Amino acid sequence: MKNNDFILKEFLDNAFNLKSHLMEFLSIEECDLDGFLANAKINLANLHPGDALSDVSDFYTKIVGDGHLADLAAWHITSKDYISDTLKLQQRFSRDLVLDFGGGIGTHALANAMSSKVEHVFFVDINETNRNFVEYRAKELGVEKKITFFKAIEDAQISKFDTIICLDVLEHLADPASQIEIFNEIMDCNSIALLNWYFYKGEKNEYPFHIDDNQIIENFFKTIQSNFLEVFHPILITARAYKKIR
Repeated sequence: MKNNDFILKEFLDNAFNLKSHLMEFLSIEECDLDGFLANAKINLANLHPGDALSDVSDFYTKIVGDGHLADLAAWHITSKDYISDTLKLQQRFSRDLVLDFGGGIGTHALANAMSSKVEHVFFVDINETNRNFVEYRAKELGVEKKITFFKAIEDAQISKFDTIICLDVLEHLADPASQIEIFNEIMDCNSIALLNWYFYKGEKNEYPFHIDDNQIIENFFKTIQSNFLEVFHPILITARAYKKIR
């Protein structure tokens, strides 16, 4: 396993070989990759059907295709400093059995799999393309034995996790408060959950797939405050660490 400094350097150098993984997985040439990534955010936003979408999960399971890969990859490549700080955060807390919920393109799951403090990573994402891509990446990076892949948490058949990673996911859920209650059930008194959220559709509706309903958001904050106690960390990012109150 690699030490923390090496893991961070490898991410900052090439995002764990993200560009080459994308080209190989999607069978596209390097000359086409920049175009694939350049307009990823607006292309993903344009795919969203707006109010016609009755089930939030349908967008990620039936509509996005590889558009979500492009959006996430472009963000991780252009925001390496911020992402590396989230990796520093999980290095402080991640240990033993780790749930990566809504793991996307796998940056955090792969970094955790490289860590000697982590026994195993359970990668959960409803998007089959994401799961397949991260499974491919894990094999390329030689950490496939430390990650297993699931569509839902219950499929992992683990009663308690030592660490939960849920970054940039809660704002995509129809009922984020319910997800907090699920996390509470699968944590024990020594577990830590690393969470953040962005309940905002943007100034120009560039994030139509985010929720911004005031009642849903208020219920979320009431739920997180009644179940979790925030654990201080000194890293200046939006992500927060939580432990169970009871």
